[in-house]
Amino acid sequence: MTRVAKKVLVVEDNELNLKLFCDLLRAHEYAAEPVRDGREAVARAREFGPDLIIMDIQMPHVTGYELILELKADDDLQSIPVMAVTAYAGRDDEERIRAAGAEAYVSKPISLSRFMDVVGALV
Repeated sequence: MTRVAKKVLVVEDNELNLKLFCDLLRAHEYAAEPVRDGREAVARAREFGPDLIIMDIQMPHVTGYELILELKADDDLQSIPVMAVTAYAGRDDEERIRAAGAEAYVSKPISLSRFMDVVGALV
């Protein structure tokens, strides 16, 4: 029986981080879909149907925080777990991000093993 790869939508405006996250996910047999502009994230989530959304918090145009609120308010998308990844590492930031609806929070610079442990726990 062939295992169907779990799909992960990666929303990250930094090209190096986007490539790192997608390469890491693909190396662990996930289907990674990159999104560079947060304004496209909700539409891409609808098209791609991800099992997990990895979301940068600090982005131009729309913040990851705003996107999490938008995703969690959407009947079709609210059940998809969100993993926030951010350089903001204050306790207040984590509480605010979790209050918005993110199921997990990983601070940058990321630990590759912790990143994959959290991904595995969410999917």
